[in-house]
Amino acid sequence: MRSALLPTCFLLSNLPLLLAQTATPQEPVPAVPPQAASALPQGALPEAAVPQGAPEVVASAPAAAQDAASKEAAPKSAAATKVSYSSCTVEGQYLAMTFDDGPHPQHTPRLLDMLKQRGIKATFFVVGQNAAQYPEILKRMAAEGHELANHSYSHPILNPLGEGGIREQLDKTHQAVLSATGVTMKLLRPPYGALTENMRRWTYQTFGYRTILWDVDPLDWKVRDAARVQSEILGHARAGSIVLAHDIHKSTVDAMPETLDALAAKGFKFVTVSELIAMDKPAAPKPAAAPVAKTAPKPAVKPTAKKDAPAAPKLVAAPTKSAPSTTSPKAAPAKSSAGSSVKAEATVSTPAPVAKKPAKMTDEELRKRWLESINR
Repeated sequence: MRSALLPTCFLLSNLPLLLAQTATPQEPVPAVPPQAASALPQGALPEAAVPQGAPEVVASAPAAAQDAASKEAAPKSAAATKVSYSSCTVEGQYLAMTFDDGPHPQHTPRLLDMLKQRGIKATFFVVGQNAAQYPEILKRMAAEGHELANHSYSHPILNPLGEGGIREQLDKTHQAVLSATGVTMKLLRPPYGALTENMRRWTYQTFGYRTILWDVDPLDWKVRDAARVQSEILGHARAGSIVLAHDIHKSTVDAMPETLDALAAKGFKFVTVSELIAMDKPAAPKPAAAPVAKTAPKPAVKPTAKKDAPAAPKLVAAPTKSAPSTTSPKAAPAKSSAGSSVKAEATVSTPAPVAKKPAKMTDEELRKRWLESINR
């Protein structure tokens, strides 16, 4: 009996101690939901799991600076960069004179003399095969401060050539200019201005070339008239213009002295294309037109009949004979005073002739036209 009561007495005597131990259990670390854990930085601990008093982990300053430097060093994508220009938006009367297809052994040196005399810097879009043939003229262009730019090697339409053919055309010209002058060109003018938007971005990403078109074209390759070239340029030039001309034609070079002097008299200042691009500013947004408020149509109000008023009797119209139709397809012939029947002539309006669009020239026809223009 005594041995059986001993465990019970032991438990009763130690009951306060046991209750004190079980009353303050250790709280478990709360679990982190999977979604919250995935949002944490790699290697970071959830806030509840960090022991209290642990030192705060801070990214080292050199690592942060290295990340910022790598972001700045990353090249901007072509999609976020303006890669093509026909003109620029500038403050002041600045424009760029550009000359294509040279150098020419006689006409280009004569043009360089005119530019040097007036202190004018121009941009020359050279054809690679001419550049390779007349490297001394290229050296003079570079030495006198003119800008050299790529106009392909043999003046083809570039789009049908694909990336491989375009790469060959531009690279051969690039190397010809680089070997003669040490100049690394940054601008491209595709022959005939023909290059798709996608290929313009590809050439920028591949060569760093911006595509340069124009907004003033005197058609000097077509109309060999110095007076006409002068009037067309003076009539269309404005601040920020890129003027297209060709230094391979005598009539164009003949037009330059009076053209350049007249532009200077109007207050224009001459810069290279790259200098003009450096001045380019975003065009001011056009003011949005005020929306025209549309007045909602007023709902038709049906007159309510008075309760006490008797209903109006329905009137039935008496049947009438229908009048003969005046639009009968067969009109009775009218009789003249002589008794002979005269047929009424119907007037039929004939549509105006539609002007035919000029047929689009093939690549071969364009190439042939360009070669003919050189030999004229």
